[in-house]
Amino acid sequence: MATEIREVGATPSPSGAAGILAVIFDMDGVLIDAKEWHYEALNRALGLFGYSISRHDHLVTYDGLPTRKKLQMLSLERGLPEGLHGFINEMKQIYTSELVYLKCRPGFAQQYALSQLRAAGYRLALASNSIRATVDLMLSRARLAPYFELTLSNEDVTRAKPDPEIYQTAMERLSLDPARCLVLEDNVNGIKAAQCSGAHVMVVDSVEDVNYDAIVREIRRAEGGEP
Repeated sequence: MATEIREVGATPSPSGAAGILAVIFDMDGVLIDAKEWHYEALNRALGLFGYSISRHDHLVTYDGLPTRKKLQMLSLERGLPEGLHGFINEMKQIYTSELVYLKCRPGFAQQYALSQLRAAGYRLALASNSIRATVDLMLSRARLAPYFELTLSNEDVTRAKPDPEIYQTAMERLSLDPARCLVLEDNVNGIKAAQCSGAHVMVVDSVEDVNYDAIVREIRRAEGGEP
């Protein structure tokens, strides 16, 4: 298991807060509209050997899983030779990087939300099922990296989502009880991981749902201030 966990100086907790102290974000589909990039890149790599994943299967079954897990499932369900996993995974990451460089741009709503939350004293972390290189590249291209105290990739845990380990690890690193954390997630595997971690969960349908006002409302709701 890789141990490259990126941290910077902690920010102060919200003054007088008796509830939520940290907000933990998924990345793809929450902060960055990258789910289509992953789908396109993996299908391009699978296509080298005559395989593909339908959009329906992607949305219903594979969305939010790490590439290595998707390949294992394809081997079990459709006979993809396991000996091809390494090469397909490598090509998928190359294709993903190409798409990130081409399409990933800063989003005002997400930058504003993170800057305002951090200014208000909330501690911010990111927990992604992507590999470290993809996490760092996307956060850099989207100009979001400086806002986070902690970022975790699927290489920083032994069990990726839907296992709750990545969120449990984030809360342990922040030294916070799950009841003091709000997690933002968008797909069934990530939502399951967040719920099983014991944290409060804000379910979003797209990056457009991730804005400062919506997150503040969810924080108040989690703290009992709104129905």
